[in-house]
Amino acid sequence: MADTIEKDVTRGGQFLVKETNCEDIFTPEDFTEEQKMMRDSVKEFVDKEIWPNKDRFEKKDYAFTEECMKKAGEMGFLSVAVPEAYGGMGMGFVDTVLVCDYISGATGSFSTAFGAHTGIGTMPITLYGTEEQKQKYVPKLASGEWFGAYCLTEPGAGSDANSGKTKAVLSDDGKYYSITGQKMWISNAGFCSLFIVFARIGDDKNITGFIVENDPSNGISMNEEEHKLGIRASSTRQVFFNETKVPVENMLSERGNGFKIAMNALNVGRIKLAAACLDAQRRVTTGAIHYANERVQFNTAIANFGAIRYKLAEMATSCYAGESATYRAAKDIENRIKAREAAGVSHQEAELKGVEEYAIECSILKVAVSEDIQNCADEGIQIFGGMGFSEDTPMESAWRDARISRIYEGTNEINRMLSVGMLIKKAMKGHVDLLGPAMKVQEELMGIPDFNTPDYTELFSEEKEMVAKLKKAFLMVAGAAVQKFGPDLDAHQQLLMAAADMLIEIYVAESTILRTEKLVKSSGDATTKEQVAMAKLYLYKAVDIVTQKGKESIISFAEEDEQRMMLMGLRRFTKYTTMPNIVALREQITTKLVAENAYCF
Repeated sequence: MADTIEKDVTRGGQFLVKETNCEDIFTPEDFTEEQKMMRDSVKEFVDKEIWPNKDRFEKKDYAFTEECMKKAGEMGFLSVAVPEAYGGMGMGFVDTVLVCDYISGATGSFSTAFGAHTGIGTMPITLYGTEEQKQKYVPKLASGEWFGAYCLTEPGAGSDANSGKTKAVLSDDGKYYSITGQKMWISNAGFCSLFIVFARIGDDKNITGFIVENDPSNGISMNEEEHKLGIRASSTRQVFFNETKVPVENMLSERGNGFKIAMNALNVGRIKLAAACLDAQRRVTTGAIHYANERVQFNTAIANFGAIRYKLAEMATSCYAGESATYRAAKDIENRIKAREAAGVSHQEAELKGVEEYAIECSILKVAVSEDIQNCADEGIQIFGGMGFSEDTPMESAWRDARISRIYEGTNEINRMLSVGMLIKKAMKGHVDLLGPAMKVQEELMGIPDFNTPDYTELFSEEKEMVAKLKKAFLMVAGAAVQKFGPDLDAHQQLLMAAADMLIEIYVAESTILRTEKLVKSSGDATTKEQVAMAKLYLYKAVDIVTQKGKESIISFAEEDEQRMMLMGLRRFTKYTTMPNIVALREQITTKLVAENAYCF
């Protein structure tokens, strides 16, 4: 059964060693009519209820956040991923990502409340809960009658989540556990009805998950709301449990399974976080275009100045690229889930394994898109100039809200190291053949290069060859590092981080090119020139990053002949035959943006 699934659906991480055709990826242009209706419904909700009230979120109106969450529940937006049997819509993974994308762009406060509730607050029960637990809790969470929160982080256990000190002690009569400990940075704590709490039983190696109803009379207390840089109206508190009694039937999954639950919840959370950064980028970019068109200096709109046009083109390109990669991965996950369900696996197991399969891509996306929205908001402030620094414009709040996205769902440093670490583990398990392709790259380095000029008349023929060469560069560098350090590679974090940056750029650049190629084939050249320009611009910058990070790695662990050989290989694998005109590409992109007065892709 598993063999059939693996033949039919590309495995996570295989993008590095397997050629992907543009017809085989999903893009935002492939949304069904039903998905477009859902998208438009979410946008209408945000534009009516959230966007006009940004000042209330900035003034820490926690009650208003809760009010908006209840309205989202009434609209059905909290139940998209919940199976119909428990009061949900039972929609696919792409639909879940789409709703998360478009509901999250106006303010990080609501986005965080929504994500914490639908993701880590509800999902652990739908995926790990018993039938009784799901029947009891999930319908209330799906409707917005109840809200959920997730208690994992402790003062001494942040990135090292499994080191938590919160204890769960079984009562003498075996009917309940007493939970005692302190949790911090708990989103939705101020208005939640239940917590997913992780605690350690005895001297267990791994923590255990529990469903804990929020009852202050049961030893649950909280600190005041945290004062935060951004997401100001997202309720965030420390929560204290003092011999809080939890019935044994409220244990989530099995004893010692908490760390696995936490990690899988974070995998799903990572791709959703990437999605949650996308509409923020669209709105920031559109806001910057509006201002650039309206602001006149030296008798002309600043949108006519090259320095501003540079920024607008880069902002739009990073957004388009992030969309391309996020929806590609979302559909891959959905396909994997459907394939497992078709093979007779339960929905719970299929979804868990589907997301787990693409954990590498989830980490890649979390890093890439969270950093893109930060850069986008930063440039937005710069385009607004002095006004960008003022609370009277939306740019400064967008910048502050963006900052947390590089920290939660696992810091970007952790996710960088995870992406490469998981890839190597997959290779060792035989799930992704890295060794064969890496050996071929070594043989290629020893051979004589082909000096013939290929025929690049077909669209993206050189760009796709460049992506293939970037993959060789990664295999060369990562393969040599694994050979040199073996299992001790984990200790060389700077090398892992550099390799991760190479991996990220390869995945996002390839996704962007494949999306655009598919779009051109369906829509023709006339209406897709700007998307082609963005794909080429993104790749050019990706090549630069792969060059820089590859060189940094090679000169840090290789010496003498090996170093010279690898540096020569890196130059070969990052060399264009025909360099793109980067200024012309940016001009083409910005001309369209300025004319449309919005992010229009």
